[in-house]
Amino acid sequence: MKAFRLDELEAERAANDGAYLQFLRERNMSVGLYALDAGQIDPQRPHGQDEVYFVVSGRASITVGEETTTVARGSVVYVPAGVPHKFHHITEDLKVMVVFSPPEG
Repeated sequence: MKAFRLDELEAERAANDGAYLQFLRERNMSVGLYALDAGQIDPQRPHGQDEVYFVVSGRASITVGEETTTVARGSVVYVPAGVPHKFHHITEDLKVMVVFSPPEG
């Protein structure tokens, strides 16, 4: 078993001055914590893996392909591999758990 605490992951992410911290990598998936401040621009490009986003906190909109929806704490969004997607109109600091399958990178 591997267990993690969100507050510890957030502290590690912040200490490394990055928006993304991959904290688990296994044969069929990887998991990370992604954070964007209110008003920040999301620099993402399409990934070669399927993704699931789970919004831990914050508020924003996300566009996946041609579809847009608002997200907040508890929202779950699936993004197919290769599809353009971005968070935008981030009105509250956003923290998102990201699951990639197969593993990112």
